[in-house]
Amino acid sequence: MANDPRAGLHGPDLTPFEGWNELGPVTLGPSASHAWRTDPRRFPITLARYKHVAKLLDGKQRALEVGCGDGFNCRIVLQAVPYVHGIDISEAQIAWAQQHGAHEKINATFAVADMLAEPVFPGTFDACYSLDVIEHIPPEHEDTFLRNLVAPLTDDAACVIGTPNIHSEAHASRWSREGHINLKSAETLRASLERHFSNVFVFAMNDEMLHTGFFGMAHYLFALCAGVRRG
Repeated sequence: MANDPRAGLHGPDLTPFEGWNELGPVTLGPSASHAWRTDPRRFPITLARYKHVAKLLDGKQRALEVGCGDGFNCRIVLQAVPYVHGIDISEAQIAWAQQHGAHEKINATFAVADMLAEPVFPGTFDACYSLDVIEHIPPEHEDTFLRNLVAPLTDDAACVIGTPNIHSEAHASRWSREGHINLKSAETLRASLERHFSNVFVFAMNDEMLHTGFFGMAHYLFALCAGVRRG
């Protein structure tokens, strides 16, 4: 045990090393690594979005994450929701998410899925969230995307949609402007979601803060939806 990093530690000092020998250090996924290396100030902002999702969905049992990427951030939601199933169109991202989830022994599963093609597991989730996805969906396919997102939800499900505010586009990078082909304002986001949910509540977000302030000055929009509309 001479090389054990826990040697000589006790009480609170031992806590950071619990699980270290079994699992080793936490490894960031491809998306999280890119964010940390290229814009580390943005990294905690992304994590804060998932913290807000966890708070809004607290008490739900089964959550579907649409556009989970490498799945790294779902662990935050797992503090509030016992099970998360993440889907993404990227096979490479899902392969990493599956490997990482198995290694970390988290109660999450991951699968490749195209939400413009068909829904997944109809009627089996009482929660859903999708962050930074809808702005990449071509406007002519938006209703297909949302119909397929709604199909897996139970009638009493809650859903959270997060997307950059169109009013912040002038401050976005060139890469973001090229990829964000379906940006929303608070009004247009609400209108789109009200075709698929009876109740839509839109919030503003700046950095890590979620608030009810002036939408025109918000960088990001959060919509909490309930009351699934079928058909």
